[in-house]
Amino acid sequence: MNMDELKRQAAARAIEQVDNGMRLGLGTGSTAKHFVELLGERVRAGLDVVGVPTSEVTRADALRCGIRLTTLDDIDRLDLVVDGADEIDPTLNAIKGGGGALLREKIVAAASDRMIVIADDSKWVATLGRFPLPVEVIPFGLAATQRAMARAFAEGGVSGQMVVRKAKDGHVFVTDGGHWIVDAHLERITDAPRLAGLLNAIPGVVEHGLFIGLASTVILAGSQGIRVVERGNTAILGETE
Repeated sequence: MNMDELKRQAAARAIEQVDNGMRLGLGTGSTAKHFVELLGERVRAGLDVVGVPTSEVTRADALRCGIRLTTLDDIDRLDLVVDGADEIDPTLNAIKGGGGALLREKIVAAASDRMIVIADDSKWVATLGRFPLPVEVIPFGLAATQRAMARAFAEGGVSGQMVVRKAKDGHVFVTDGGHWIVDAHLERITDAPRLAGLLNAIPGVVEHGLFIGLASTVILAGSQGIRVVERGNTAILGETE
C-alpha cells in the first residue's frame, strides 16, 4: 500500500466521526484533501454539513466537491476540524504548516470543539523537530524578527538554520494572508510548549507551526492498519486491518 492510500485510509476513518448538521473545519494538505473528497461523496449522498476551509486551495477543493461553505464571521464555533500534520508526538502536540496554511489552520482549530489529526504513521515521532518548524512572519523587519527568533531558540534550548521559504517558481512563498514563512531546521524540540510561548512573544511573528494542546484525537494509517490515539491516553485505542 502506498503513502497516498494510507492517507486516504486515515481520512476515511475520520469521516466516521461526521454527523448530519455538523459545522466542520476543513484542513489543508495532501491528507486533508482526501478527507474533503470523501466528505464530498457523503454530501452528494445527502449529508447536510457546512465547512470552513483553512486555505484558498481547500476552498476550491470543497466547492468542487459540492460542500457548502461558511466563515467564522458567520458562525462562532465549529463542532470538529479534521486536518493533517507534518509531525505528531505522544502528547498529541504537532508541527503543521508544511503547506503554508498554518495561520488559518490554527484559527480554525482554536474555534473548534474537537480536532482530529489524520496522517500516515510516519508522522508519529517521539520528539518534534525533525520536520522544519514553519514560522509565519511579516516581511517588514525580517532580519530583526529572525534575530529575535534566534534568541528565542537559544532560550528554548534549540538551534538551527533558518530559511525563508521559496515557492516552486523560485520567488518567496507568500501565504494566503500575504506573509512569508521562515522554516527553522531545529532537529529536536525538547520543550515544544515553552518554545511556542517564546515565539508568540516576538512582534514580527504572526504565527508558528507548533500546535500545542489542540488535537484531541490522532488517526494514523500504517501497514498494520489504523491506530487511534486520544489525548491523555498514548496507548493505541483501536486497530483495524
